[in-house]
Amino acid sequence: MTGFRLFATVGGVTADEPAQGRWHRLFGDLEAEAEAADRAALGAELGDRERAEFGRLRLVDRLRGSAGRSVGCQVGGEVLVGVVREVGPDWVLLGGPSGGEALVPLDRVATVTGLGPHSAEPGSEGQVGARLDLRYALRRLARERAGLTVTLADGTAFAGTLDRVGADFVEVAEHPAGEPRRGRTVRQIRTVPLGALAFLRSRG
Repeated sequence: MTGFRLFATVGGVTADEPAQGRWHRLFGDLEAEAEAADRAALGAELGDRERAEFGRLRLVDRLRGSAGRSVGCQVGGEVLVGVVREVGPDWVLLGGPSGGEALVPLDRVATVTGLGPHSAEPGSEGQVGARLDLRYALRRLARERAGLTVTLADGTAFAGTLDRVGADFVEVAEHPAGEPRRGRTVRQIRTVPLGALAFLRSRG
């Protein structure tokens, strides 16, 4: 009669193996399981940390991290495409291919495409940079006496020059596009609440 051996398996280790080999395999399995658990825990921790860090970012941080890149900002029914030149706490300045620029209040932006993988550190603009709001950018345009096309939130657009910037409004001398601001060319002075501005575009 042919004999046979009964053997038991415990944790992947057979009882008929030499004792040293059985313990070696058993501890090897336990170490592999521990390493896998550690990797999973580390991955979850890193994922939570990454999500928490991303949750601190503002749109201005994403835009500042994309300085020099071409992006598209949808404002109303129009998409403004240009290189990110400057970013303030509530505005972005886009440079166009023909040398013109578009000043866009961020609260009018519906979507942004083309942002890069990097972001600026929140708060790295400093206290001074944080104070350079839309009124600062508008006052700079007023000082330059640049000819502009002003587009309002309702889609109305007109050409002119920024005369003055108040606390919550601007005054624009409306005149034909391409002509300098002169008394005889000014059709009217428009007073526009800041909240009504969609964007302002200068000609290159």
